[in-house]
Amino acid sequence: MSSSTLEVATPQSSAKPNQIKDHRQISKVAVLGAGTMGSRIAAHIANAGLPVVLLDIVPPGTDASAPKQERNKFVLAAMDGLKKSKPAAFYAVESARLITIGNFDDDLALIADCDWIIEVVAENLEIKRALLEKVQQHRRKDSIITSNTSGLPIHKIVEGMPMELRRHWFGTHFFNPPRYMRLLEVVRTPDTDPSDIAAVEHFCDLRLGKAIVHSHDTPNFIANRIGTFSMGNAIRLMQEQGLTIEEVDTLTGSALGWPKTGTFRLGDMVGVDVLAHVATNFSAQAEKIKDERAEVKLAPFIGTMLERKWLGDKTKQGFYKKEGKDAEGRDLRHVLDWQTLDYKPNMRPKFPAIEMAKNVESTHARIAQLLHADVTKDKAAAFYWPLLTELFTYSANRVPEIADNIVEIDQAMKTGFNWELGPFEMFDAAGVKATTEKMRVAGVPISANVEKLLAYAEKHGEANPSWYQDDASVPSGRLFFDPVSGAYKPVVTADGVTSLGVIKKANGVVKKNHGASVIDLGDGVAGIELHSKMNALGDDIVNLITQTLKPTSEIVGNFEAFVITGDSANFSVGANLMQLLLGVQEEEWDEVEMAVRAFQNMTQAIKFCPRPVVVAPYGMCLGGGVEIALHATARQPHSELYMGLVEAGVGLIPGGGGCKEMTIRSVEAGSSIRPDARGEGVGIFEALKKNFETIAMAKVSTSAAEARSMGFLRASDGLTMNRERLLTDAKTKARAIADAGYSAPIVRTDIPAPGESVLATLKLAVWTMREGQYISDHDAKIANWVAYALCGGKVTPGTPVTEQYLLDLEREAFLSLCGEKKTQERIAFTLKTGKPLRN
Repeated sequence: MSSSTLEVATPQSSAKPNQIKDHRQISKVAVLGAGTMGSRIAAHIANAGLPVVLLDIVPPGTDASAPKQERNKFVLAAMDGLKKSKPAAFYAVESARLITIGNFDDDLALIADCDWIIEVVAENLEIKRALLEKVQQHRRKDSIITSNTSGLPIHKIVEGMPMELRRHWFGTHFFNPPRYMRLLEVVRTPDTDPSDIAAVEHFCDLRLGKAIVHSHDTPNFIANRIGTFSMGNAIRLMQEQGLTIEEVDTLTGSALGWPKTGTFRLGDMVGVDVLAHVATNFSAQAEKIKDERAEVKLAPFIGTMLERKWLGDKTKQGFYKKEGKDAEGRDLRHVLDWQTLDYKPNMRPKFPAIEMAKNVESTHARIAQLLHADVTKDKAAAFYWPLLTELFTYSANRVPEIADNIVEIDQAMKTGFNWELGPFEMFDAAGVKATTEKMRVAGVPISANVEKLLAYAEKHGEANPSWYQDDASVPSGRLFFDPVSGAYKPVVTADGVTSLGVIKKANGVVKKNHGASVIDLGDGVAGIELHSKMNALGDDIVNLITQTLKPTSEIVGNFEAFVITGDSANFSVGANLMQLLLGVQEEEWDEVEMAVRAFQNMTQAIKFCPRPVVVAPYGMCLGGGVEIALHATARQPHSELYMGLVEAGVGLIPGGGGCKEMTIRSVEAGSSIRPDARGEGVGIFEALKKNFETIAMAKVSTSAAEARSMGFLRASDGLTMNRERLLTDAKTKARAIADAGYSAPIVRTDIPAPGESVLATLKLAVWTMREGQYISDHDAKIANWVAYALCGGKVTPGTPVTEQYLLDLEREAFLSLCGEKKTQERIAFTLKTGKPLRN
């Protein structure tokens, strides 16, 4: 298997293998149905390195003697779509080779050696049952078989079928796109064998990175039940209060810690027809739903949209529609006027309450501020009060109907709809007591489960009742109120799932400043947590890491290994550009040079620390964040990793040792291609050229697999599929390296510089690009500096140079570019817009 296809897909974990019998290990999977959902589930299983069988129907009217290609037309089209899909379905497109395709008529025998069969055909009970009758003839008797239905009763699909099938049958509801959406709703039936569920959960947790939520077999399960209620309520309130679609999207976006798409952009992405299908499940199952809004109905204007096939992004027209271009050639998005069904230019609405809330960084604090604003004076507050209080009541009334406890509901909404806080966590943020008191005054219904929480708090003398309480004595660090038992219980997490926040509650902090902290992770391993805004690397982080990891540090003497990571959404967006720009604009060149030297000293401290340092990057790992990772003893990345030395985008080159490390890796790769004591030859050039393009073009990986192929990760680096296991996996790796007997590397003084011949070739390539007007003059200047730093300057090829020499070249190039007006313009533009400027 190539390095780009996730050779090390199985993460290190403290999970106990003997919890699952050998015959329940999942080594091969079949996916029945190659539509959008089925094909993407197959792709993600291939991402984990497993072989997959993907089957679909034969196109209607196709003759039995037709060529295989015609009979496999649907599944072939699905595979082609997977390879081109955006966002990408595969970590690396090479993983597609793990998928074996076929059709239901000719190839069902391929499922015979599959451990897990996933049914993902049309949401039609009879179609599903007919397929299962055929599957019965070919499946291994102990194979697990599940359905990805989004709302049909799981038990109903196999009603009356043999127990041999029913005991291995349950629901596994993935969310689209399966690679990116972490939620997996597991829905058991009374007949389901618990060991089958354990096997699938173990596999999906470790190998697919899923957050497992247990749902009852009720219509729409958990996430779609709560999510559809919330979206339907937002639409109802929009109509009652005379709001516009874009106003509702602003109100139901990032201000609440919900995705910035809001209600209607999300609807376009999911598909208006899909939303309608989920909503009609409420009506179809109304008699079975203990639900104050079982009659959830589509707004009349949405019914008209369905008739006109305005289904969202897939038909290029829904609640929004792209019409025309702006002055810079970007698509203009128009929005539907729901009252007239005409499209109009999309305006960015502004609400005073939202503008004030932007200054509040904490989502918890923002929710309290927005919910308790004066509804008589603020249009946003008038919308938020019924939206959120009805959500709180609705969610509380769903326990134990749709799930055993509130934790399952919160987890489903956070991982299925990407809410930062679940509804019960939002209720806590708003203040349960204060909110409920206002609800009583307003005469609105209050859930019986809320009354149980309030009664418990009163009985135990708790002034501020809450659904969750911190408790460092339990592994998760958290308790939840269970309205069924009327008491608090520990939030249960799987072995290996933890966070720095949980560990800090139990162990405290060894050392900290504004940007970073040192935490005792236990077992002789310390964690260095980055926690500045976006984890931008300023003086505070640089100083703490340097002082912590230097050989004379007391902390180094007290620990045997280190892990650098964080709990945030992104590992690091790179250096603190605001600090840099201020220094440059004030022409404080000595201070700027000192800051660059300090950054280089930090990365060298990481590399030459007497103890092993494992960096666990995730999310965005850009610029200086990559340089931290490059210098570590080892890396344990999360699979979803957007990694790149992007300094060229702000008019600079990597200045913290990034070029130096990529030169060393080029030399190593070149030597393996064509051994040469002096570092000459085609091999060196090929490796260096690739790294030059990566840096000069500011390329960013779209996965850890791609980061490996770009040279940022080594073949020996591990990989974690489940974000919640990243800290444990990194700690396990650091502990293993220490136990193996670690010796810090020796500073290199014998690096064979690629030299002036390679430099000349790279500069010629830059000149050619400029002559062809593919790049600007400033792009060319940056690229030439990149080439200069990577080649070791104008020296004879193979000249032995030191690491410090290469660092000095980087610093020279970095400082020179800082003095360029166009670089300063790029930095200022990025700080203002978050986007790169090509000037």
